[in-house]
Amino acid sequence: MNHLIIYANHNDGSFNHAVRDNLEKGFSEMGHSVRVRDLYAMQFNPVLTTDDFKKLHAGQLPNEILEEQQHITWADVITIVHPVWWTGFPAILKGYIDRVFLYGFAYKMGAKGAEGLLNGKKVLIFSSTGQPKEVYENGMYQAMNMTTNTGIFEFCGMEVIEHVYFPSVLSVSDDTRALYIESAVNLIKTKFA
Repeated sequence: MNHLIIYANHNDGSFNHAVRDNLEKGFSEMGHSVRVRDLYAMQFNPVLTTDDFKKLHAGQLPNEILEEQQHITWADVITIVHPVWWTGFPAILKGYIDRVFLYGFAYKMGAKGAEGLLNGKKVLIFSSTGQPKEVYENGMYQAMNMTTNTGIFEFCGMEVIEHVYFPSVLSVSDDTRALYIESAVNLIKTKFA
């Protein structure tokens, strides 16, 4: 099975980085193929420009977009690892979606409206938050799931297997963070062993 990890955190020493590394190791230990796209390390440009639109309409996408679309096409499972910033993706990850999940690649308009083109692909999302889960249980989790799981990935025809939130990562103990990471690894072993 082919796994693409899309990672969006600027800090190489972060909790999210540890999640990413452990997921990559877990997939590899199961004998799966893994690619990691570290958006900050790549210095991915998140801005969908007028030039991008002109090239899209001319059928000539920039090479960096084509390369990322090739990674998406290759993957059976896409795993997203990111911190929650202002109840959503960091800008670099939102911009990745804007520039890569384009019309004609990720979705199209058909006789019945919008149709996803990434059918058969599965998605896992691991999101860390600075606030405790009680802050998000007032409907915020559902709102974030609606905009990301439904509004992006399911819209493109993908199946969201799980969206896991790790609350209070800045204030919980190291033991709790270790348990979070262990739960992420156990999840992928349960889903893909």
